Amino acid sequence: MTFRADEAARAGYEEVEKYLVPRPRDADEAQRARSRRALEDIADGLGPVVDRYPSWHPLVRNHDSRHPVTVPSDRCGYKGLDHTRFFVNGFITCPYGDGQEVLDSVLALPRHHAAYITAEKLDVQFYNPQTTPILVKCHWEELFPDHMIPLSVAVPLLLEKEVPCWTWSQVAETWESMRSYFLGAPHGARSSLFVSQETGQGIKKVWETLIYTGMFGPIKV
Repeated sequence: MTFRADEAARAGYEEVEKYLVPRPRDADEAQRARSRRALEDIADGLGPVVDRYPSWHPLVRNHDSRHPVTVPSDRCGYKGLDHTRFFVNGFITCPYGDGQEVLDSVLALPRHHAAYITAEKLDVQFYNPQTTPILVKCHWEELFPDHMIPLSVAVPLLLEKEVPCWTWSQVAETWESMRSYFLGAPHGARSSLFVSQETGQGIKKVWETLIYTGMFGPIKV
């Protein structure tokens, strides 16, 4: 099936709006309208709604490479996340309570030279009146048109995570088995809401060059 980025982005936003904007029983129409406007502004700044991140993305890169993750969780440094929805360059999480555990865990994340992560409480109602909405944002050191990560940034981030695996890897995984990790989701054969077709093709070429050196072991079939 052909990957249609616009359709995927639109469907993702509709789902997130339905999930995060409070139900009529929990907020009056003025509050719900304010929540919708706030969500629109956040999406404009963070990019499209996504299901998963590339495993090399700064928002999830602080994981054990033996057990890679593609969604923010305690396995990549976060604490206290709950009722969370993701965007290309950040996410909204709505824990019950004051959310301080989330703020503290983000503050403790190591800073990377390509990007840094911040967290702030939002002065708007999302999900439920008893939760504290928090915006976690990835600040890239350079601006990317249309929120698409260029090859010159994606490849170094991928190499930082994958090359060290040669010390313990026993087999090399093919592009087909790794592309969902490298492209994020939703994705097509070589592109996603994170990377263009050209960038995805470049990542594929780099990965295939690596596995055909034999550095990770025989190619898994």
